[in-house]
Amino acid sequence: MFNWKLKDVIMVCIFSVVFSFIYLWGVYFANFLATVLAPFGFAPYAYEIVFGVWFMASTFVPYIIQRSGVAVVAEVLSAVIEVIMGNMFGPIVILSGIIQGMGPELVFAKGKYRDFSMKNMCLAALFACIFSFVWGYVRGGFSKFTPMYLLGMFVVRAISSVLFAGVLSKVLAEKLAKTGALSSYSLGQEEINE
Repeated sequence: MFNWKLKDVIMVCIFSVVFSFIYLWGVYFANFLATVLAPFGFAPYAYEIVFGVWFMASTFVPYIIQRSGVAVVAEVLSAVIEVIMGNMFGPIVILSGIIQGMGPELVFAKGKYRDFSMKNMCLAALFACIFSFVWGYVRGGFSKFTPMYLLGMFVVRAISSVLFAGVLSKVLAEKLAKTGALSSYSLGQEEINE
């Protein structure tokens, strides 16, 4: 199942460190945004706006590596490092990482880790959104919200997911490939041959 090479392991580790910093920044930015939105009754929406950022490792890294397990491992490793660096939510973030990585993993597995079209990247991001939202409902007490409020939260999270983990992850990975830094990967070879 895991036919990773050493270079794949190293690349997953490097990007997981990068995304752990981005994820931690996202937590503090969402907290600031929640403070701004609290007087209007929309503090929970602050996290929904940022949520797509927290799925980026599970789409960006698999697009580069294109092997089974990368979405889950990259997301979990990013979460572990984020917790070590001081994420205020603690180790539960690691379990969230597993759940968030599973959605994209299923989408990429269906395409045999070869379909990284914009449509499939956005679908993977949407699956991360769905999996995480169900987890949030179970764990986060979402049942206290009205159905319309919940629907609004889901729509905002879905948009954030598609924009950050779908579109932005694809664009950034392709820009990185154009630098030649990924020449030993399929994505890098595609960019060289264009």
